[in-house]
Amino acid sequence: MTLLQTMPADTPDTVLLRTTDAARITSVLEAHKVAFQRWPLHGTVAPDLPSDDLLDRYRAETDALCAAQDLRLVDIARIHPEDTPQWQDKAAGARTTFLEEHRHAEDEVRFFAHGTGCFYLHLDDQVHAVVCTAGDLLSVPAGTRHWFDMGPRPDFAAIRFFEKEDGWIGDFTGAPISQHFPRLDALLADSR
Repeated sequence: MTLLQTMPADTPDTVLLRTTDAARITSVLEAHKVAFQRWPLHGTVAPDLPSDDLLDRYRAETDALCAAQDLRLVDIARIHPEDTPQWQDKAAGARTTFLEEHRHAEDEVRFFAHGTGCFYLHLDDQVHAVVCTAGDLLSVPAGTRHWFDMGPRPDFAAIRFFEKEDGWIGDFTGAPISQHFPRLDALLADSR
């Protein structure tokens, strides 16, 4: 279930908003020029499903989005624990990198075809934790300070969209802010 939790940037223990209502999530994020949509799911994503087959499932949606936003490159980012015996090493390194606050020179556009991940958007004096689940499309504007948590046992497949081949170059801020906010597993535990 998609979740938005908003906290002041200087007091991460204070929850200003916590909602799973898609219309409310869309409205709150839209005020910051962050786009949130839900796409219909086209089947389950097994660990052995080839990335090309996954892209083919969403060809109509990805082609339409690329044409509308002048996006030129589409690929898949995925980690499935069952997929590789080395998933822990791969996930640990990636999680550490993505947990640092950074920004990009182009929009960061992701569609979750499977699993869960959390984008933390540092907007003005607040942090909006957006827990994305299968079916969620999130578009974070260029220059937005943010970080991403894939959880302690990552299991997701996301279609990534880029304007240029070198679109995912992180400009890390060096700020320690991400260390003070609840991780994905804590946000999900509070939902139970």
